[in-house]
Amino acid sequence: MNTVDAKEIDKFSEIASRWWDKDSEFKPLHDINPLRLDYINQHAPLDGKRVLDVGCGGGILSESMALLGATVTGLDLSEPAIDVARLHAMEAGVENINYECCSTEDFAAEHAATFDIVTCMEMLEHVPEPEQIVQACQQLLKPGGAAFFSTLNRNGKSWLMAIVGAEYILNLIPRGTHDWNRFIKPSELASWCRQSHLQTQDVTGMHYQPLSKTYSTGDNVDVNYLMYTTNADT
Repeated sequence: MNTVDAKEIDKFSEIASRWWDKDSEFKPLHDINPLRLDYINQHAPLDGKRVLDVGCGGGILSESMALLGATVTGLDLSEPAIDVARLHAMEAGVENINYECCSTEDFAAEHAATFDIVTCMEMLEHVPEPEQIVQACQQLLKPGGAAFFSTLNRNGKSWLMAIVGAEYILNLIPRGTHDWNRFIKPSELASWCRQSHLQTQDVTGMHYQPLSKTYSTGDNVDVNYLMYTTNADT
């Protein structure tokens, strides 16, 4: 499958046991999770919705959405990450959540037009053909459903901050986590969405303040950004 990079899967599988350690290399995901969760819930209230989290990893976002009342399916190709996600949900007593180890395309073939909301966060920059993931996300949505994406912009500033700064200077994440050439401009992602019958409704930036070590959202999309889209199919 063109959307599968075995090296990327292996890379995250090797550190899967540390997904829920807030002081590990996954600390940035824990730190931005409230921002992602609030962004999704503001645009598409989660309570009572059927949600698919594509590239769920160890379940940080999936579990948070379930706690807000959604019935959540988490999807990932890393079996160790899925095992960690299942174990954490069980220990936390979160019952309205299910995890599947499956490719997005295969899952879409079996569950087309099933979900009210599809999320795909910090995943597109790790696959060879991200536009195919976008297309599969649209296929999984009910008519009028909402899809949310987050990824990294591709420009000089994102190279300086997300590669040099985050990986080599601040040591926020392990070196080699990202490949700058796979970063995605908002215009590119919006184009793939249009081709897949997803209408872009909003684009918002996520920013890191090194001095306060905090994250916030804002208009600037130079580095990290969130995109809210809706399914145009009826």
